[in-house]
This record gives sequence, structure tokens and C-alpha cells, in this order.
Amino acid sequence: MLMQGLRSQLGLMLVVVVFLGACSTEVNGQPEPRAASDERVAAGRRLIATYGCGSCHAIPGVPGADSTAAPPLDRFYQRTYIAGRLTNTEDNLVKWIQEPQRIEPGTAMPTLGVSEEDALAISAYLYRRPTLGDVLNR
Repeated sequence: MLMQGLRSQLGLMLVVVVFLGACSTEVNGQPEPRAASDERVAAGRRLIATYGCGSCHAIPGVPGADSTAAPPLDRFYQRTYIAGRLTNTEDNLVKWIQEPQRIEPGTAMPTLGVSEEDALAISAYLYRRPTLGDVLNR
């Protein structure tokens, strides 16, 4: 009887582990973390300033990026959608950064001529999760 109960518990634990593994790509609608080199993240931060993204958006960690004309871009990695219409994937974010008017004609976001390489770096910065050092240095 004891062995049968133990087998049932092990079987249940196996089902739970398999179920949780199936959920690994997206939990509660939040995209998975994206890996990027420190260099790419730093380049993205510089490019955000260069392209003037902070003239419309508040973007943590970017000096002068404190406008409220457009949505703030904090915790971008937690968002389900980009611009309220595109699934939050790196490919979609790069497309949005490069050609917002093509995706949503008439949107307030201007097309700034951002190259794909620059858009990838900007996305790396936006998807970066803050470190403990970031939080302590606020």
C-alpha cells in the first residue's frame, strides 16, 4: 500500500514537472528574457539618446529621457504587446522601431531611419532587466 501511494505521488510530480516545462516559453503573458551582450545593451542606451527617443518617452537609465508625450518604456520586457497591437517579440519590436508608420499609419511615432543593427541594439536595451546595482543606484 505504501509503495502504491509513493508511485502515485511520483506520477503526480512528473505530470507537474512536464506541465511547467511546457509553460517555459511564456508565463502569465510575459515574454521570456532575452540575452544580449553588455556591449549591445550599452550601444542601445547610446542609440536611444542619439535618436532622441527620450523627447517623447520616459526611459529609465537614459539621461534626458523623461518625457511624457508617449508611453514610458520601463519594464518593456514584461509587456505582452508593442504599440497595443504587435506581440512582444524582438522581431516585431525591431520592425516597429524601424517603420512605425508602415505598421500603424498615422501613429505619433515617427519613422526615424533607424537601421536594423541599431534597432536590434535599442531592443536589447529595452528588453534588459534591471540588476540589483541598477536598483541600488536609483
